Amino acid sequence: MAPEIHMAGPVSLIDNAEGQLVVNPEALKILSAITQPVVVVAIVGLYRTGKSYLMNRLAGKNKGFPLGSTVKSHTKGIWMWCVPHPKKPGHTLVLLDTEGLGDIEKGDNENDSWIFALAILLSSTFVYNSMGTINQQAMDQLHYVTELTDRIKANSSPDNTYVEDSADFVSFFPAFVWTLRDFSLELETDGEPITPDDYLELSLKLRKGTDKKSKSFNDPRLCIRKFFPKRKCFIFDRPARRKYLAHLEQLKEEDLNPDFIEQVAEFCSYILSHSNVKTLSGGITVNGPRLESLVLTYVSAISSGDLPCMENAVLALAQLENSAAVEKAVAHYDQQMGQKVQLPTETLQELLDLHRDSEREAIEVFMKNSFKDVDHKFQRKLGAQLEAKRDDFCKQNSKASSDCCMALLQDIFGPLEEDVKQGTFSKPGGYRLFIQKQQELKNKYYQVPRKGIQAEEVLKKYLESKEDVADALLQTDQSLSEKEKAIEVERIKAESAEAAKKMLEEIQKKNEQMMEQKEKSYQEHVKQLTEKMESDKARLMAEQEKTINLKLKEQERLLKEGFENESKRLQKEIRDIQMRGISSGPTCNIL
Repeated sequence: MAPEIHMAGPVSLIDNAEGQLVVNPEALKILSAITQPVVVVAIVGLYRTGKSYLMNRLAGKNKGFPLGSTVKSHTKGIWMWCVPHPKKPGHTLVLLDTEGLGDIEKGDNENDSWIFALAILLSSTFVYNSMGTINQQAMDQLHYVTELTDRIKANSSPDNTYVEDSADFVSFFPAFVWTLRDFSLELETDGEPITPDDYLELSLKLRKGTDKKSKSFNDPRLCIRKFFPKRKCFIFDRPARRKYLAHLEQLKEEDLNPDFIEQVAEFCSYILSHSNVKTLSGGITVNGPRLESLVLTYVSAISSGDLPCMENAVLALAQLENSAAVEKAVAHYDQQMGQKVQLPTETLQELLDLHRDSEREAIEVFMKNSFKDVDHKFQRKLGAQLEAKRDDFCKQNSKASSDCCMALLQDIFGPLEEDVKQGTFSKPGGYRLFIQKQQELKNKYYQVPRKGIQAEEVLKKYLESKEDVADALLQTDQSLSEKEKAIEVERIKAESAEAAKKMLEEIQKKNEQMMEQKEKSYQEHVKQLTEKMESDKARLMAEQEKTINLKLKEQERLLKEGFENESKRLQKEIRDIQMRGISSGPTCNIL
C-alpha cells in the first residue's frame, strides 16, 4: 500500500511575488512523493469571505490556513495542504486555498484571473465562496468565469478555423460548488420552501432579450451553466456575533451558531463524499507526480505569456510518464531474465521462450503505466530496447556456451594431447589407436549436458585445429598402405563436409527461430496495444456519454425557460461530441 502523506500544515504551492506566479519547489517535492490518487478541492472567492475556515474544516482542523480578519488578504498565491482522505482509504485529499480576489493592495485583476483559472485547471471540485445572496453584484464579481475561454485552451489545434465550445472544457472542468456566507434570506419561492440547489438554479435563469443589459445579465449565468453542468449550492448563517469573528479559529463550539456548525458539517460531508478523484481526458487518474507536472506546465505557460492548454499539459505529462514506463518495463524485463535465465541454455529456442515470457510481462508493465502514446513512439522505443536486450542475451549465450565448451574440451582432450606430445601414437597402428581414442573422447563430450548452442561449432573448430596432428600420424603410420591412407583421407573429407552441412542447417534453423520470434514479438505488441486501445476507447465513450447527458439536462432547462437558440446550440454541441466518438480510435500500426 502506498504510504500516506501527513503534512502538519499548509505550504505555498504557487507564490504570487510582485505579479509573477512562481512554483514552490518544497510543495512540488511533497506532491512527487504522493503515489495515491488525489482528490483536489480548490476554493476561490473575494478576500475576507471565510474561505480558509472551510478548508481548515475539510482538513479536520481548526487551524492551518490563515484566517483573514482585516481588510488585507492573508493568503497570497495558492496554498496547499495534503492530508489522508478521511472517507476514501488509499486516497490523498489535496486542499488548495487561493489568494482572495479583489484585494485592494493589488490594484489590478490580471493575477486574479490567473488564480481563478489555475484553481479550475488543478481541481476536481471547485468551490466559489461569496458573501450574502446571489444577486447581480455577486454575478458581476464572478466575471472571471466569462473570461475562461480567454484564459484557457482545451486543444492545441493549430487550425485557426477550429472553435472550441464548452464541450471541450466540460470533460476537464471540476464540479462547481457555490458557498454563500452570512446568508439571510428565507429559502422559498411563491410561498413554497426550496433547497439551496433550487435557489442556485433560479439565480442562474436567463433573461430574455438581446440588448446590452440582457447580455450583461445573461453572460456569467450562461457561462456557469455551460462550463459547470454539475453544480451544488450551500448556504451558511453568520458563524458568531460580529465581535468574535476576528478570532473565529479560537472559538469553542459552544460559542458558534449551532445552525452554522450544522451547515459546515453538511458541507464537509458532501465535499468529502462526492468529490471525485482528479482525472484527465480519457479517464487518466491523477496522483501527486501528475499533479506536480500539471502545476509546472500551466504556470510555465502563464509565465511565458501563453494560455494554459489542457491538451498540452496532458501530452507533456504523457511524455514524462511514457518515458518512465519504458524504463519500468525494461527494468522488469531485466529482473525476470536475471531470475529465469541460466547461461548457457541448451538450445536457442529455450532462450527465446524465456525472452518471450519476459517480453510479454514487460509490455504489460508498459501498457499499465503509459497513456496517450502518440504514434506509438514510446512503444516502438520499448520494442527496440527489448530487441537489443534479446540480441545481447543471444551473444552472451553464445559466448557462455563457447567458453563452457572450450573448457570442457581442454579437460577431456587434454590427456590425449599430452599423449601425442609423448609420442604414444608415433608407432605402427598408432593412427587407428589415435582415431579410436579421439572418438571415445568425442562421445564423452557429447554426453555432458548443458553445453549450449555452440557445442557442435566449438568441437568442429577444435578438431579442425588438430587435423595436422591426425594427418601427420596418418602419413607416418607404417602399418597402413598408401591405398588405406587415401581411403582415410577421403573419409575425413566426407566427415568434414557432413559437419559443414550440419552447421549450415543449424544456422538456418537459428535464423528461422529468430524470424519466428520477431513475428511473435510484433504480434504480442499488437495484441496488447489493441486491448489497451479498446479499454481506452470504452473509457472515452463513457466520458463522452457523461458529457452528453449533462448537456441534455441543460438543454431541457433551456427549453423550459424558452431559450430555443441556446438549446439548438447545445444540440449541435451534442452532435459534435457524438461524431467525435464515431471517428475516434487510433490505428494499431506500430511498425
